[in-house]
Amino acid sequence: MKGFSNRFTDFPDYIIGITKEIWEDRGVATLEHYYSEDIPVRSPMGIQRGNKAVMASTMATINEFPDRELLGEDVIFSDDPEHGLLSSHRLLTKATHTRDGQFGAATGKSWVVRVIADCAAKENTIYDEWLVRDYGGIVRQLGMDPRDYAYRLIEAEGGPEKASRPFTPESDVDGPYKGRGNANEWGAKYAQTLTRLMDADFNHILTEYDRAVIGEYAGAQTAIGREAVTEFWVGLRSAFPTATFTIHHQIGMDADMLSPRAAIRWSLDGVHDGWGSFGRPTGAPVHVMGMSHAEFGPWGLRREFTLYDEVAIWKQIALHSS
Repeated sequence: MKGFSNRFTDFPDYIIGITKEIWEDRGVATLEHYYSEDIPVRSPMGIQRGNKAVMASTMATINEFPDRELLGEDVIFSDDPEHGLLSSHRLLTKATHTRDGQFGAATGKSWVVRVIADCAAKENTIYDEWLVRDYGGIVRQLGMDPRDYAYRLIEAEGGPEKASRPFTPESDVDGPYKGRGNANEWGAKYAQTLTRLMDADFNHILTEYDRAVIGEYAGAQTAIGREAVTEFWVGLRSAFPTATFTIHHQIGMDADMLSPRAAIRWSLDGVHDGWGSFGRPTGAPVHVMGMSHAEFGPWGLRREFTLYDEVAIWKQIALHSS
């Protein structure tokens, strides 16, 4: 890879390698050169700016969950001659809540969730990032309800007037990465699938998904079979039936001894005006930052991973209601 250290064999090796070095090997200081000085890191809960902010949050997480592991499940990536490499890195991360921190007093409970991070890199440095962790999945496994946790979080931050605002397009910054992914057929196929689901064509699941499909979804939910997968998508879309669906980045791959696969970064923008996964309609304006991975097989889409942040959505609803 041009401009990258020769100790990495390829881009997935770079992404998985530096993740382990930073988190599990406690190389937090390496963020000084692995992340650019002014990198924007967008997550559903807001934007961090600069590698110093990333270092501070990394140390806080390591302190609260000292045994945390980040297991790289896949790196789906594209290569743009102008904008560099973009990895959509899916991690299975697990830890034990052994110290006090942002999740409150130590509970001794363990959790396992997924994270998807889209990272743009050039010259051995990540310079732009989008990140969705299954915040709701962590909260649930620590014995709390995501809705109640969001309300408590607002109170802990000083009430509705002082609480930090979740990410919205209005709060976004103009980051340096301008790529849109690649034109691979599997990315295009999955983009069409998500578009049809957001157009309420849920019958598409019955015709295009493997009968034995396994879905891994927000809230640490596992859905087995087409009916369970349909329930997940209906629950999300019915909560925001008039929201605008947008695809921001799209990658397809067929390589690395794995199934043909795709990575899509998308959003829903609108109001909470329907009964669904977020209860009674409130009319709250909501931005859903979503990330999805898919794997295809001989009988259709066989594995699907979709993350959004339940806590960030509930926080937007709570701030509107306050």
